[in-house]
Amino acid sequence: MNSRHLLTKSVMVVFLKWYYSIVFSMKCFFFPLISRHYVVRGPEKTPYEGGYYHGKLIFPRDFPFKPPSIYMITPNGRFKCNTRLCLSITDFHPDTWNPAWSVSTILTGLLSFMVEKGPTLGSIETSDYTKRQLSAQSLTFNLKDKVFCELFPDAVDEIKQKQKAQEELSSRPQPLPLPDVVPDGDFHHGNYEIPALNGGHAPLGPAMLAPGLQQPNRNHGLLGGALANLFVIVGFAAFAYTVKYVLRSIAQE
Repeated sequence: MNSRHLLTKSVMVVFLKWYYSIVFSMKCFFFPLISRHYVVRGPEKTPYEGGYYHGKLIFPRDFPFKPPSIYMITPNGRFKCNTRLCLSITDFHPDTWNPAWSVSTILTGLLSFMVEKGPTLGSIETSDYTKRQLSAQSLTFNLKDKVFCELFPDAVDEIKQKQKAQEELSSRPQPLPLPDVVPDGDFHHGNYEIPALNGGHAPLGPAMLAPGLQQPNRNHGLLGGALANLFVIVGFAAFAYTVKYVLRSIAQE
């Protein structure tokens, strides 16, 4: 059995095994089986969740005795596109390669490195927000890739269904929020809100209240000022009377 036949048999076996695993699918790009394209779904509960990541594996002729090269094609925020990745499972580290590792092991290792943040040759640093944005954009990006659409028709159908569901969800009218109700019926300027033009709520301050709603508070202010003035006058009169009484007592002595 020559090395080419061994390579073909080995890759076909791991393909049949891997097709039903966590990776969506793998297909041969050209014969002989030296280069294989893959697409993996972003792991759940990570910034990559919901994304579809397309790449390729370049196998040496003496695979599985030597490791393959790994490339990522879809922008992802973790690895550079169309660049050989330096991972412990790639041809950058043949000393750590295990011939018993299958393609499923390779791609599982790729996903493991993908969710980590350690730097390596071919990696880039981006925020989780950027990764989530690229995850959402990966659907449209892959649909524009002719090679992707040709090799992965099942993934294309799944992406289109997901996009259709997202469009239907976004086109539904959003219910308007109900206004808050104050149990005691009082007007609390700092807590009242009215619908804003952008669909949110704007605080309803004193300047925005109707005149009829402002009048009770205005009357309370006037009454409080009058009472304060009255207290001042009474206090001054009492002080004057006390001084007069003291002076009169001194004069009589």
